[in-house]
Amino acid sequence: MKYLILGAGIAGLTFATQLKRRGEDSFIVLEKENEAGGLCRTVYIGNTPVDIGGGHILDVRHPNVTKYIFEFMPQSEFNHYVRDSRIDFGNIVVSHPLESNIWQFPLEQQVEYLESIAKAGCNIGEKMPERFIDWICWKLGDKISDEYMIPYNKKMFGENLNELGTYWLEKLPKVNFRETLLSCLTKKAHGKQPGHTEFFYPKKFGFGEICRRMAESISSHIEYGKKIYKIDFNTKTVTTDDGGKYRAEKIITTIPYREFKDIEGMSEDLRDSIKSLKHTSIKVNYFPENLDAKNHWTYFPNPALAYHRIFYQHNLNVNWKGYWTETRSDSIESADNLTKFFNEYAYPLNTIEKPQIMSKLLAWCREKKVYGLGRWGEHNHYNADLVVELAMKLAEEI
Repeated sequence: MKYLILGAGIAGLTFATQLKRRGEDSFIVLEKENEAGGLCRTVYIGNTPVDIGGGHILDVRHPNVTKYIFEFMPQSEFNHYVRDSRIDFGNIVVSHPLESNIWQFPLEQQVEYLESIAKAGCNIGEKMPERFIDWICWKLGDKISDEYMIPYNKKMFGENLNELGTYWLEKLPKVNFRETLLSCLTKKAHGKQPGHTEFFYPKKFGFGEICRRMAESISSHIEYGKKIYKIDFNTKTVTTDDGGKYRAEKIITTIPYREFKDIEGMSEDLRDSIKSLKHTSIKVNYFPENLDAKNHWTYFPNPALAYHRIFYQHNLNVNWKGYWTETRSDSIESADNLTKFFNEYAYPLNTIEKPQIMSKLLAWCREKKVYGLGRWGEHNHYNADLVVELAMKLAEEI
């Protein structure tokens, strides 16, 4: 065929449906699971949807993306929310982002935070450090770093934070002392707000319903239960573990490169660099009871708690019940009787050497007419709406 798409997550599905809309019929999508969606899949416990790969929402700031999604699932089937996320410090819960909501702390703590921010390296002209932990302190001040950012990132990505680069942290807003002070004086948030400040989520379904409908529109082009075993870059041929062989003019891969157990036509150096790519795995644990919380989700930096986030489904729909926690898979949990969902590939790690590895790998693959796409095809921590946008751009390009 002309196009072979590896993976029926939201990246692969968007690219495939874009082909269909352009009148292209010579393509196949291979998916190792028995259903589409990847990390965006949803299961239903009773009538409550649980997004098994962690929370996925649709940012309103990308009108080209929402317009495309609404072609499969009309806007009338979505609710529009203003984000309410919070941080639980154990003795107090404050709104996110922390730097805009320090005013919610007792006065003495507000002063301590303000003093720390005023002395942050980026605010007093100190040279930007290279190590992750030092960079966080330089950017945000030591109090935000010590009480929130460092413990939370350790729970997300592991204990050795200094193996991570700092290049991806540039998107963090500079904690502006003036804006933080203004927030404390006026008792309302000032400064730049985080992504997904407003978002869409289905009224009656989980996020995975979007993927289900996209897959349904190209059902004759998807083959399920096809786990990729080998890729041959010379012939642009993929072999599945059941012995099937597929050859295409162009291959779009949205799956982790480590999933290729056999690679033909790639230099030993590039193959070795793939082994250096790192990721974390997560467990999503569902609990059927409702909690006394009014917000959409909460972050937990406390190292004594295994999970780092709770998402409240009962606050998205009054007819839904319960909540789920997100926990890095190698964290210890005490309860064994949970409804659990394991995700081997959850978050790509932004290690120091990753940009160089991926730049070289993606460029070489393109020369061979193999295109990396999405969170795993590009080994980048993209949200679902950004993945859709990238897939639309790649379809237009090639």
